[in-house]
Amino acid sequence: MASDPRINDLTDYFANAEPERVRARVAYLYFVAGQTQQEIANGLGITRLRVNNIVGQCRIDGSVNVDVRIPIAECIALEERLKTRFGLVSATVVPTIDDIDVVQRMIGEAAGTLLDRLIGNGMGLGVGWGRTLSWAANRLTRRRYSKSWVATLMGGLTRGSGTNTFEVATHFAQAFGADCYYLAAPLYCPSVESREMLLTHHGLADVMRRALAVDIALVSSGDFSKRSQLAVTPTVKENLAGLRAAGAIGDLLGSFLTAEGKLADHPLNERVMALNIGDLARLKTSILVSGGLYKFQIVRAALVSSLVNGIVTDEALARAMLEKS
Repeated sequence: MASDPRINDLTDYFANAEPERVRARVAYLYFVAGQTQQEIANGLGITRLRVNNIVGQCRIDGSVNVDVRIPIAECIALEERLKTRFGLVSATVVPTIDDIDVVQRMIGEAAGTLLDRLIGNGMGLGVGWGRTLSWAANRLTRRRYSKSWVATLMGGLTRGSGTNTFEVATHFAQAFGADCYYLAAPLYCPSVESREMLLTHHGLADVMRRALAVDIALVSSGDFSKRSQLAVTPTVKENLAGLRAAGAIGDLLGSFLTAEGKLADHPLNERVMALNIGDLARLKTSILVSGGLYKFQIVRAALVSSLVNGIVTDEALARAMLEKS
């Protein structure tokens, strides 16, 4: 049987087409039409490896979002127990799998889905930083909220990573078509005096006022393991022994906490350029987006001290919080 010449023309076209055209066609055929990767490769005249790479990249960069609307009963039960145990307004729990990087992505996307329902035009959003939060913006419905604004709740690092404070905030602001206000200062100032001087600048003072007035805050937490972006920065590495000696077990918005959720008695906490954790606790909606068993201590500290009133986390950490707190 002779092959259809139209198929040959199509495969020739996609074999030499612009990458974005191929990417869009692969995404549609795989996620919408339900074709296998081999079927797509045969149909478009490209290799199966290329199809596999495109599918993986679409998942990673948020080009394609899969919305599962069948609730997982065990996770729902954990959500209700977390709210009751820690007096939370909201709790979202995603399933745990062995790949912690995928778990972080799922937690971030779940936070984005939650925010998509909560945010409205005219509301202010405050954001922290980190890998998990960087995933949340991918789940937001693009819209134009001309009366809304986004503010960073903490200073940043001098090196960009896609998950730095300024980059994460920009991603959210672009999703909402909103203005973005940056606490454009280092996360840790050289001294208490330099921090106070910086806050006299009218621009930084305005951002700090906005941080105090946000309707919703999305924050993450960090431990002292090598997985923590903050723990491996020179400033924190140099002070790690002193932080541990002061009882610190991790950070929330760059402030180092003890296991009881109190500020550790360490100079870095006096030099941090960020919203005070006491002010975070007074916000109407403050949501901790964090997961992984290695973060048990810092997440527990934030919950037992009521520094946040919402959480998005994974199943394993949720169970640990309920069994060991």
